[in-house]
Amino acid sequence: MTHPTKPAKRLVLLILIPLLAGVIGTASYLRGGRIVETENAYLKADKVPVNAEISGVVKEVLVSDNQLVKVGDVLFRLDPAPIQIAHAKAEAKLLQVRADLAALKASYRTKQAEINLAKTKYQFALKEQARQAELVSKNFVSASKFDEAKQNTELAALQVTALQQDLQRIAESLSGDVNAPVEKHPSFLSAQAEFDQNKLDLSRMEVRAAVSGTVNKPPKLGQFVPAGSMVMALVVNGNVWIEANLTETDLTYVRTGQPVTIHIDTYPDVVWQGEVDSLSGATGSEFALIPAQNASGNWIKIAQRVPVKITIKPNSQAPELRTGLSTKVEIDTGHRRSILGMTL
Repeated sequence: MTHPTKPAKRLVLLILIPLLAGVIGTASYLRGGRIVETENAYLKADKVPVNAEISGVVKEVLVSDNQLVKVGDVLFRLDPAPIQIAHAKAEAKLLQVRADLAALKASYRTKQAEINLAKTKYQFALKEQARQAELVSKNFVSASKFDEAKQNTELAALQVTALQQDLQRIAESLSGDVNAPVEKHPSFLSAQAEFDQNKLDLSRMEVRAAVSGTVNKPPKLGQFVPAGSMVMALVVNGNVWIEANLTETDLTYVRTGQPVTIHIDTYPDVVWQGEVDSLSGATGSEFALIPAQNASGNWIKIAQRVPVKITIKPNSQAPELRTGLSTKVEIDTGHRRSILGMTL
């Protein structure tokens, strides 16, 4: 005797369950592809390096690790003694250059007076030569007297020439313009620049915060700091974003401006909202120190990841975020799949 419920069970097993599975599968397919998610996402923030502009030994540290600082706060000071000595030398050199140029101007005026005197002697020698020439013509004096007068004239002329050349040398030492102010002379400008450089270096003994942020690993007392080296870093406050590394196959429908739901591992009960800000112009492997050698013989295809920047919308009720925390992001691409014209 056949059980009365067998036809009903067959109907359920052969028709209704496959139909239900097909409906669920179809719905799942139609809804799939809209949300792109990844756990390969981390909080990021601007990290500003703090560099010493001059070399020196750290004499005083005014901040501690993880301390909040504002723009202009003094972070640490270098020992000013070496720069103070260099500054004193530069100041002395500047004064010496001023004195040397003043002495050159004085010697120029002295040389002008010597030239005037030499010209007077030359004129006298010319007259004496003419007088001796007349006396020789009348046989009143010997020819040797005329030769001596002629030689004196030639020597006087040579002295005038030598003094004029010396005057030209002094004028060239004064850059060709004797009446120009000392402050315009190249030697003075060079000494002034050195003096100003040392004065600037003195102001750089104090290293200040260029931005407001959190101190990271300040220097130690007595530490020698080379010029231009990174001494510490500041993590900029209030400007945190997410770098999500999506596989290349997930980027098909990802666009800037799309909404993002954010979950941060440290705070599992809090949800943040964000927005796709931009997509990197290259995969992460393109920036690797040792990039993949895809042209080599041993090649294996590996799906690449592309960094996507996601901004976080302000949430006054949420806890403070710190750079480097792990997150999970879900990007709503708004993409709709269709089957025979059907969409969800």
